[in-house]
Amino acid sequence: MNSLPTIFHVLGVVIMGFGALMATCLLTSLAFDDGATLAFYQGTAISLLTGYLLFFVTKNAPKKISQQASFLLVTLCWSLASVFCTLPLMLQLPDFKFVDAYFEVISALTTTGATTLSGLDYLPMAVNLWRHELTWFGGIGIIVFAVAVLPILGVGGMQLLKSESPGSVKESELPPRIAQAAKSLWVAYVVITLLCIVCLKLAGMGWFDAVCHAFAAMSLGGFSTHDTSVGFFNSLPIEMVLTFFQLIAAMNFATHFLALRKRSFSPYKKDVEVWGMLIAVLGSCVLAASVLWYNQTYPEFLTCLRHATFNLVTVATTSGFMTQDFNLWPIFVPMWMLFLSSISVSTGSTGGGIRMIRTIILMKQARLEMFKFIHPNAIKPLKIGSSTIHDNIVTSVTGFIFLYFICIVILVFTLLLSGLDFITAFTAIIACFNNAGPGLNLVGPASNYGVLSDFQTNVCTFAMLLGRVQIFSIVILFVPEFWRK
Repeated sequence: MNSLPTIFHVLGVVIMGFGALMATCLLTSLAFDDGATLAFYQGTAISLLTGYLLFFVTKNAPKKISQQASFLLVTLCWSLASVFCTLPLMLQLPDFKFVDAYFEVISALTTTGATTLSGLDYLPMAVNLWRHELTWFGGIGIIVFAVAVLPILGVGGMQLLKSESPGSVKESELPPRIAQAAKSLWVAYVVITLLCIVCLKLAGMGWFDAVCHAFAAMSLGGFSTHDTSVGFFNSLPIEMVLTFFQLIAAMNFATHFLALRKRSFSPYKKDVEVWGMLIAVLGSCVLAASVLWYNQTYPEFLTCLRHATFNLVTVATTSGFMTQDFNLWPIFVPMWMLFLSSISVSTGSTGGGIRMIRTIILMKQARLEMFKFIHPNAIKPLKIGSSTIHDNIVTSVTGFIFLYFICIVILVFTLLLSGLDFITAFTAIIACFNNAGPGLNLVGPASNYGVLSDFQTNVCTFAMLLGRVQIFSIVILFVPEFWRK
């Protein structure tokens, strides 16, 4: 394969990037003397050295990358480069198995927020920071980050952006050059993250917790520095801030960039995904609160509304924070929350699942089919706003959603075959595939994925990867015709 040297060249850059990121945690460990200095020193050195060797050995690699190679590079960056991210965890926590460490890292980079670790309150500061940094960088996508630096290396990046972020990103309104477009998304991401940090600090968090939880909120990663997650703070202002910023993170960051550049809310008004998400999620908050109140889960409706709103928004936006053990709620509510995680977030956001634009297209197509059944001779195009959706896009969406459900069915049955009960298996796969975090029963909010066997953990890890790269990027690698093209 002619592109293989180029793939390893770029992979070397990504691994060096992880090494540089580890160095920030090394400095944190040195500054606060948290006992993790040696682990991060060794991890940084190994990553930088290995990455540089790959980069140096392949320095004469071709400066172009094929479509096939771009999809392979996406998969390798998520799966192979992530191995180096386990080094600080393995070195600092010698009893932490590689399977669990790899799950933790993949959970961070895919912004799933599921964890196999206990005792988060007592982890060294640098270790907690490392988990949240990986989540934050994973939020915008390590491939989009690579796109911003690939032009410097002379390697084109358009194919990478397409394979990492398929869908309706507002390319026509973003800067025309791919690197400029990627940097524009980073600008919006950084600005809103800084604003979230300040708001969390004003709401009552300490600076370290504010930084970590802002990273997790903006990436929709849901990691926390406490075993009881956001419930540790028992603070309505903190919950309100996180709810707001999770909804912001579930929107298209291209829309945020345009709003920042134009200093106007008009881009939000024109974005059909924003309105679809807000109506579905906020309407469901009232529904969930009503169900909790009817079942007397909490004595007052406002208490029901508070807990339903925060926990539903965090699951629906595929974040994964929690303040309550919703495993104990009437089963309708957590199941509805997990259903929303499949459809709610926008294309170009940091969340997972089918994405709202595909949901809207499928709903409109179903409605159009009923119209044609009543008026068989009528010619009516499928439209979203003023834009006509062509048949090839509808076909692509239908194919994607079919693969989405087939993958979930296969993975659920795989966990059932391993001995898990249905609720645990089903919700674990839904949560991991949508990058949403906690499931129910054994993997519910009061527990974590550390209770699973190695085989079950590996299945969930694969589900996270498959969901994060939007299925096609991995599945297409196993289609022989793709390589003969």
